[in-house]
Amino acid sequence: MIREELKRLGTWEERHRRLVSRLLLVLILTAVIDGIGTALVYAFERNVKQTDIHTLFDAFFFTTVQLLTVSSQIKNPLSVPGRVVDVFLEIWAVLVIAGSAGAIASFFQTGDSE
Repeated sequence: MIREELKRLGTWEERHRRLVSRLLLVLILTAVIDGIGTALVYAFERNVKQTDIHTLFDAFFFTTVQLLTVSSQIKNPLSVPGRVVDVFLEIWAVLVIAGSAGAIASFFQTGDSE
């Protein structure tokens, strides 16, 4: 069974191209969301007292970590718009992980039947 799966990975069929294109699209969209989220978090949080986000790099670090792990060593945003962006980032991260896992599972499930 493992040998069959490894053999399947060694080919480059149409379904491989579909999987790679889907995952590449998700990666590109996530990079765009990361950029937009960075700009928004920086704009909303840079002048808030008692926040850890003072520079554009702080905002980029916070946003990227939220997309990757849904946690950070930086305090969550304190402003209402910043919190809305944070919640959106967390929802995006969960949906991307679930969607990507589904695409990969579907790739292995369909097998030779296509």
